[in-house]
Amino acid sequence: MSLSAKPVSASRTTLTELMIPSYANFGGKIHGGILLSLMDKAAYACASKHAGEYCVTVSVDGVNFRQPVDVGDLVSLLASVNYVGRTSLVVGIKVIAENVKLGTVKHTNTSYFTMVAKDDNGKPTEVPPLLLETTEDVRRFLEAMKRKELRAAYGEHFDNAVTRMQLNQNVGKLQSERCQLTDALQQELS
Repeated sequence: MSLSAKPVSASRTTLTELMIPSYANFGGKIHGGILLSLMDKAAYACASKHAGEYCVTVSVDGVNFRQPVDVGDLVSLLASVNYVGRTSLVVGIKVIAENVKLGTVKHTNTSYFTMVAKDDNGKPTEVPPLLLETTEDVRRFLEAMKRKELRAAYGEHFDNAVTRMQLNQNVGKLQSERCQLTDALQQELS
């Protein structure tokens, strides 16, 4: 089956929500989990619009909260499909918090959600190719390819390092860390 390419602009999605007191932590700032949930919704909406199918979250890259979000802020999540594979899509999400009273706007984070399209039987299904219309679309597609490449290399390197790690040869590295071993465990690892 050959699907027609869909432009990035066809599935671009903006979700805006008012941050209410029940979303706040004890410090009066919005819980990161609330923002992650909203990002997941925006990623789903954007990916599903492109795929024309139900989509599920497979992984999330780049969840770094650069600035806090306050109660009363209007948070907008700007989502666009940056990359597509055969059944997967990478949705970039930029989170903006706006204090309408003060007229300030701050970029709180950017994250990348990898989504997989599912058919009616819950099996991965092919998604349309992505029609790149602007140099920004091309840049984002290439950056997504690079993130995928780096993630694969890191995963392989980390898995190999963990497999080769011998606890008794590396336990000395813990001496400068904020942890303690029980006497029994120290003897076991000696």
